[in-house]
Amino acid sequence: MGEKKFVTVTALTKYVKRKFDVDPHLQDIWVKGEISNFTLHSRGHMYFTLKDEGAKIQAVMFAKQNRTLKYKPENGMKVLLRGEISVYQSSGSYQIYVKEMEPDGIGSLYTAFEELKKRLDEEGLFLSKHKKNIPKFPRYIGVITSPTGAAVRDILTTIKRRYPIANVIILPALVQGEYAPQSLVEKIKYANQLAYLDVLILGRGGGSIEELWAFNEESVAREIFASSIPVISAVGHETDFTISDFVADLRAPTPTGAAEMAVPKLSDVAERLSQNKVRLIKLMKQRLVNEADQLNHMKKSYAFRYPQQLYAQKNQELDRMLEQLKRTASRLVSVKQDSAEHLMKRLIQKHPKELIHKALEQHSLTTKALQKEIQNVVKQKQLLFTSNVSKLDALSPLKVMDRGFSLVYDKNDLIVKSVERVKVNDSLTIQMKDGKVACEVCSVEERMIDE
Repeated sequence: MGEKKFVTVTALTKYVKRKFDVDPHLQDIWVKGEISNFTLHSRGHMYFTLKDEGAKIQAVMFAKQNRTLKYKPENGMKVLLRGEISVYQSSGSYQIYVKEMEPDGIGSLYTAFEELKKRLDEEGLFLSKHKKNIPKFPRYIGVITSPTGAAVRDILTTIKRRYPIANVIILPALVQGEYAPQSLVEKIKYANQLAYLDVLILGRGGGSIEELWAFNEESVAREIFASSIPVISAVGHETDFTISDFVADLRAPTPTGAAEMAVPKLSDVAERLSQNKVRLIKLMKQRLVNEADQLNHMKKSYAFRYPQQLYAQKNQELDRMLEQLKRTASRLVSVKQDSAEHLMKRLIQKHPKELIHKALEQHSLTTKALQKEIQNVVKQKQLLFTSNVSKLDALSPLKVMDRGFSLVYDKNDLIVKSVERVKVNDSLTIQMKDGKVACEVCSVEERMIDE
């Protein structure tokens, strides 16, 4: 028989844990069961046991995963959850680490709740501008709830204790079940027909989401929105939220809280009245003292002691002010007259007829100046023309011919300036003063020119 090999409990537990951790079927698994031994740790983690008829397993849902839950898990609640199975090494027990969890059988209700909430919110039914103010001192309070539930007793007890002078009208309605939404709608309509109610409390005690579902129906939400009476919604416990809470004019955490919001505390009102009374009496006394001081001051004033002298002074002052008014009025009239005359002169100067006359005069002067300038320019041009004609006449070839000179042209009518361009027997034309002579070259004699 060989030597026995022993392992430690820790090593064994780690080995088992690795087996769990590498099994893909245990890393993402959906499990359903009932919650028991539920504990919410101060750090936000949830610890509970998930069980069914034949077995149970420990479960943990850390705060990071459970902060998005829209409900509070409770003992006895049936749930569907997704997580991974692993071994808790310290105790050697296996447990499920929960990633998602929803109530079993009512997941569709939560989906319907969120969809309706989103749609009504987009329509504006939850906007604060539509919220009506709750009256401070209501005389008639309507309560729509079950007549046999704890909610109605809490509401009546609270109102009687806080504000016994209010009249409470109970409008019994079904608050759960198939016919509850229709019953609630009818009671809200009936309450508005009464026309004397100051505020409505609509609600019931706590329960599961199925039991509270009547207050999540669209028909109930729209009837609350259409109500001309302010509505306080008080459905379930403080952690319960329904569509009626969002559309109502005010949400109360509980039915008792709704009663407290609907009415003031009579003793507080009496205390405030007493304080206001004391403050009012004090203010009245102070006002009387101030008015008496002011009256005594007026009695001692010059006007009351010497009315005749004051009357005479005021008469003199009135005469003086009348004279000043007359002078001022006369001066003002004179200034206005001068201004009117000045404006009239300007108007005459700017009158179209006057402007036309001035324009005509200016046109006449301009025309005369233009004509004179034109005459000067013409005279200057004439003198210049005569001078140029004289110069041209002096330089004219005809004048040169008058002195006995003539011009010689070749057969191409070009002026012959040198004997180099002439040959014997060439035909030439001699231009004289009074005509032309055709001749033929007999000989060419070249002469040297001194440079």
